[in-house]
Amino acid sequence: MTRVPPHRSLVARLLGLSLVVMLCAVTATAWLAAQSTRATVQAQYNGISDGEEMIYDEVVAYAATHTDWSAVRPLLVELAARTGRPISLSDPDGEFLAGSETSTVRPARRSALVDPLYLEGYLSPDPAGRGIDWRAVGPYRLTEAELATVSARALAAESCLLDKGLDAWVSRETGGRPTLNSDDASDAQLAGCARETGADVPTATEQRALDALTTLTNACLGDGTVTVLLGFTWTGAPAGSDPRTCIDDALRMQLRPYVAPRAILHIHDAASVTGPVFDLSRASTLRIAGVSALVLAVAVAITLVVGVRMSRPLRALTRAAEQGAARLPIRGRDEIGRLTTAFNDLTERREAGERQRQAMVNDIAHELGTPLTNIRAWLQAARDGVADPGPELLDLLVDEADVLQHIIDDLRDLAAADAGRLRLHPELVYVNEVLDQVAAVHRSRSSDVTIVTEPAGDPEVMLDPLRIRQAVGNLLSNAVRHSPPGATVTVRSRLDGEDLVIEVVDTGDGISEDDLPHVFTRFWRADRSRSRHTGGSGLGLAIVRDLVGAHGGTVTVTSRAGHGSTFTIRLPARA
Repeated sequence: MTRVPPHRSLVARLLGLSLVVMLCAVTATAWLAAQSTRATVQAQYNGISDGEEMIYDEVVAYAATHTDWSAVRPLLVELAARTGRPISLSDPDGEFLAGSETSTVRPARRSALVDPLYLEGYLSPDPAGRGIDWRAVGPYRLTEAELATVSARALAAESCLLDKGLDAWVSRETGGRPTLNSDDASDAQLAGCARETGADVPTATEQRALDALTTLTNACLGDGTVTVLLGFTWTGAPAGSDPRTCIDDALRMQLRPYVAPRAILHIHDAASVTGPVFDLSRASTLRIAGVSALVLAVAVAITLVVGVRMSRPLRALTRAAEQGAARLPIRGRDEIGRLTTAFNDLTERREAGERQRQAMVNDIAHELGTPLTNIRAWLQAARDGVADPGPELLDLLVDEADVLQHIIDDLRDLAAADAGRLRLHPELVYVNEVLDQVAAVHRSRSSDVTIVTEPAGDPEVMLDPLRIRQAVGNLLSNAVRHSPPGATVTVRSRLDGEDLVIEVVDTGDGISEDDLPHVFTRFWRADRSRSRHTGGSGLGLAIVRDLVGAHGGTVTVTSRAGHGSTFTIRLPARA
């Protein structure tokens, strides 16, 4: 199958169309943005720029350690002096709370939401993944004596890991519990040293807070089975459940009285101090609408042109399919051109199949009609008294009925093979025994031709003996039919590697080179003038091919006119 050149492919054309439309849209958008919306983009940008993370972190630290914003102004003044940026805070409703300047003017945009219990992750990543600032300790804040005890235990756990040759260090966070860390130790090793030194034992302050957190968590879960531990892990959760969300929600509820209320952080710049500088006027609105309409019109026009050009050959194919047209002209070398070529090929195959079907129907009618005509003629003769309805006539009628039944059986086998319903009943058999049985049957039928078997060894293989006898029998019948009186037909068998090879060799008429490709075609005869009694029905070799194929094998023929033929069956030798 020839490939469509990339520049002629429908995919390439559609991609080009999309690129043109996108290019127009992007160009128009860029122009509008450059002409009208630069200041708005700067003013409306909702996020925090490089260097401003420090301001956010400092303000969050204040919120985590204070219950209100009354004393935040000195911090804002300090941060404004360090960064050169005026800073202000407002509540979520827009009410001014505090600022580094005496003015209460705020920029048109907000920089960030300040809530130590709901961190904005892109500004202050939370290693624990809870979104709660580590400085918000609330009821978990240790007394000085407890902090000294916990620190000593943490240092002892650090020494435990160092003694084992593992890297370890203790992190000390303001107001919180010192924690043991290691890049080398496993969780089990960390837990082991913490258990040995008592570093994992909560203080009285922590235990009271954890008990309260456990109560809030179980109220959220509704089952009362979870116990919250240090590090906000838990025990007692039913299998398959995850109380993490309830623990985090309960922890926020527990810490809320100890932190400042939510606020909006505003970091000012030169433009924002004076307020918005861009107002989307009627002229700007009309300009945007006009450019958008132009881009839409261009996109619709291009789509219509391409769509019409693509649909025209498709409509022609549809009409041809509906009207049964023979062939269509091929225009272009794209996918539609290939589709037209495939349609023409399909039409030719359909016409060839129809011719073959008609020929097959005629052949079947002829093959069935000949014995039926003979039977009808002999019965008519017997009824008219022309022929004696004796044993000889009955024998003739039985022979013709056998011929008719044989044709019907052949057609049934072919139909089963075509439908994939040709049933096999494989079993372990000795091949020579099967071939001897077939040869013996044909010796009794053809006294003028000598049939011999030449086995090489006596292999035992897995196959359907009835179907193999049928296949070899068809080859023997064909060989005997085309052999002159006194000739010899030889049946050979041997193992060739992992294959069983059966050959039927005759010294008869042979097959011309032109006819060899057609010998396994149904109802085909080299001499169309020959009758069934002299040339067979033309189904035997086709049945051989299907029977051998059902066993996973192949059948081939080599022949030369006047020098006989050799039919070779090759089957998998599965023992």
